[in-house]
Amino acid sequence: MSNCKSVTTPVALGEKLSSISEHDRVDEKAFRSLIGCLLYLTVTRPDIVYAVSLLSRFMHCCNVAHLKAAKRVLRYVKGTINSGVKFWQAKELKLAGYSHSD
Repeated sequence: MSNCKSVTTPVALGEKLSSISEHDRVDEKAFRSLIGCLLYLTVTRPDIVYAVSLLSRFMHCCNVAHLKAAKRVLRYVKGTINSGVKFWQAKELKLAGYSHSD
């Protein structure tokens, strides 16, 4: 995957994933490991949360189409490697609360 071409979106336009498919099955252990790594990455990459949560629905019945979609997320991450959320440590906590009571 190090020489792959990056993509601009984590999910292909109009892609429909289903648990019922005629595609060949793939190794569930490897697929689960990949999805676990992507879930860990969502902490600092909220732009891939939808794609990863969609793929995590198929961990029990993964096939070639699901693996291809997961690899697309990796290709997206490769193209946006310099993006992310950085959490800074604050010296003091400022908590604001709002309430609307009608």
